[in-house]
Amino acid sequence: MTVVRMDNVGIVVEDLDATIAFFTELGLALEGRALIEGEWAGRVTGVPNQRVEIAMMRTPDGHSRLELSRFLAPPVVADHRNAPVNALGYLRVMFTVEDIDDTLARLRTRGAELVGEVVRYEDTYRLCYIRGPEGILIGLAQELGWQALRQADVMEPVDLTQSQVNSRSN
Repeated sequence: MTVVRMDNVGIVVEDLDATIAFFTELGLALEGRALIEGEWAGRVTGVPNQRVEIAMMRTPDGHSRLELSRFLAPPVVADHRNAPVNALGYLRVMFTVEDIDDTLARLRTRGAELVGEVVRYEDTYRLCYIRGPEGILIGLAQELGWQALRQADVMEPVDLTQSQVNSRSN
């Protein structure tokens, strides 16, 4: 059998409300919140006696989710929030956005900080990394389509006759 889909990515945070607000500003929707505890939960995670408040956030297309977790018990045992991008383990979550500049402006009001700079990768994407709440590393990607390329004056518009259009589609 093969994987059916990737269900979610889990991120452990200290301030669940602020993190929910940040990802809501990014465009994710809060599906729900719950308290996870009990013997069964410890059997799944290998962390006995856990009490965890979770929030499930869904992307606008409905295909991806973030599970934000705040451990009430036991205490968090490690902190790698400020690890550089070449650290082992969790690296980042990347989101495709419609307008990277607008997204950055909105997320800066929630404390986001640009890690490097916004760069253009060929004629395909504009990309950047930001640090969100609690130092969470997030990638943003804006796809550059024909309209975006024309707006950026990268390509000159070409006036094709109908016969040239037909010959290019064959």
